[in-house]
Amino acid sequence: MVTTIITAIISFLTGGIVTWLIISYLAKSKGKKIIEEAQKEAETIKKDKLLEVKEKFILLKADFEKQVSIRNSKIQSQEAKLKQRELIINQKQEEFYKKKGELDIVRENLENQLDLIEKKKQDLDKIHKLEIERLELISGISAEEAKERLAQLLKEEAQTSAAAYINEVMEEAKMTANKEAKKIVVQSIQRVATETAIENAISVFHIDSDEIKGRIIGREGRNIRALEAATGIEIIVDDTPEAIILSGFDPVRREIARLALHQLVQDGRIHPARIEEVVNKVRKQVEEEIIETGKRTTIDLGIHGLHPELIRMIGRMKYRSSYGQNLLQHSRETANLCAIMASELGLNPKKAKRAGLLHDIGKVPDDEPELPHAILGMKLAEKYKEKADIVNAIGAHHDETEMTSLLAPIVQVCDAISGARPGARREIVEAYIKRLNDLEQLALSYPGVVKTYAIQAGRELRVIVGADRINDIETENLSNEIAKKIQDEMTYPGQVKITVIRETRAVAFAK
Repeated sequence: MVTTIITAIISFLTGGIVTWLIISYLAKSKGKKIIEEAQKEAETIKKDKLLEVKEKFILLKADFEKQVSIRNSKIQSQEAKLKQRELIINQKQEEFYKKKGELDIVRENLENQLDLIEKKKQDLDKIHKLEIERLELISGISAEEAKERLAQLLKEEAQTSAAAYINEVMEEAKMTANKEAKKIVVQSIQRVATETAIENAISVFHIDSDEIKGRIIGREGRNIRALEAATGIEIIVDDTPEAIILSGFDPVRREIARLALHQLVQDGRIHPARIEEVVNKVRKQVEEEIIETGKRTTIDLGIHGLHPELIRMIGRMKYRSSYGQNLLQHSRETANLCAIMASELGLNPKKAKRAGLLHDIGKVPDDEPELPHAILGMKLAEKYKEKADIVNAIGAHHDETEMTSLLAPIVQVCDAISGARPGARREIVEAYIKRLNDLEQLALSYPGVVKTYAIQAGRELRVIVGADRINDIETENLSNEIAKKIQDEMTYPGQVKITVIRETRAVAFAK
């Protein structure tokens, strides 16, 4: 039993070893085949990769050679351009040296000519000096004494002529008696007046708060457009606090717009329909006020029998300014002056007052044609049956027509006196400053002038010149030249005094 078991075990073990050996052999042979196949596949992959690398190398080499070729062509092109530029530079350099040589020759010729001119000038100075010495020797007096004697002789002759001329004028004035004397006096007064200029074209409407501006403008600006269309006035609403600007050349329209705005703001109802209603109402009120003002003015001055249209024009003067002076106030003042002067000269004071009041009606017509206001006023007076001497006085007060009676120069003089009195009229500050700047720039335009100062409101011009540039004689000539140029080229009231200052300073320092 035991032997059988042992035999079985031995048999089993022997069979397992054999099996293992067989399996091991098979595995080794299969492994060799796998290794061989793998080696063959690796060789194939290696050959493929080498082929790919060779192809890429060939492509890269071809691309590189192409880029090198392009760069070489660019370099050759740039070298050709540089050679061309070098040729051009060489040509220009040759031309420059050639022209330089020609200029050197021209300069040398000019220097020689200048030397000759200088020598001739010295010779002429010597000859001039010798001639003066010969003349002094022959006459027995020096050149300075001769100048003084000639100046004294001319001065005495001028004084004699002036005295004779004054005597002639006085004799002629005495012979022409009172009528001519009156004309001379009137013309003398007339020439004293000066004129300045400004015209008002805006009115300022004050409001309590800036909130009202939005209501005046309205939704999408419809209220302000309705106001401008109804009044014909431009309404400017800007950042100015508590103010609205009314801009327009017609003062009556501006006044209508101002009064209409005042009523609309007080009422509080501001819309297009209400605006048109208020503007029409205010326009009628202003027209009535204009007529009432004209009637009241004629009654105050004691002038009767005027045409209703002329009375209306006199009332319109209240809303017009002339050179910053109210036109109605100016006309009333001129009328009173005319009456006083006519009484002094023995003329009719009522006619003179009438002409003085009407002399500026040409500034307030309804249609405003392109005519001087004096001519337009003359035509209006003639149209409304005024007398011939009054018509002539209106038309001639600015020398637009010839004066045919003594009323005309009286109106002209009184108009000038009313406008020229202190405080009556004003001048734009910008225009005044511009005139002062023009004065200074005019003097600075002369050679040798260092600084200029306009002082005393433009009545004096001080000119400082360089002592090393201008001598004393030239200083005197300069003041006369500047005065003449100012007289010819500028407009100014009164007279301008020109003072030219030339001073020499010596400065030293003690150390």
